[in-house]
Amino acid sequence: MSWSQVFALSFFATLLILTFSSVGESAAVRDASTAADVKEGARRVFMLEADAANFFKRRSRRSVSYYEQLAEQRVQRANTERWREHNEERRNEYENYAEEDRDEQTERTREKNEQIREYHYDGLYPRYHWFH
Repeated sequence: MSWSQVFALSFFATLLILTFSSVGESAAVRDASTAADVKEGARRVFMLEADAANFFKRRSRRSVSYYEQLAEQRVQRANTERWREHNEERRNEYENYAEEDRDEQTERTREKNEQIREYHYDGLYPRYHWFH
């Protein structure tokens, strides 16, 4: 016997057992015996249309304070951004100033060293070219 025949035979046997056993009946939904039971069940599951509409209106509507908070947050973000740009501009200005100051100091030092070398040069020894 091939595996497909064994599988088909076991499938049909299982289906036959489940059809006639009490397990299949206990899984079935019983019918409502009276109209009162149906209304009671519907009342527990469903609500009136007006109540449902009010429920969703309450959930979807935002309070005024929510919009005020959003506006305050936008203002705070704008202020923070302006302050950040201000600080960045000041930092760039200071860096430019410091760089120019270092360049000037370096140039003054180089000129001073050159003048000292010129003053002390006696012409007997060759110039130190590696200092230029």
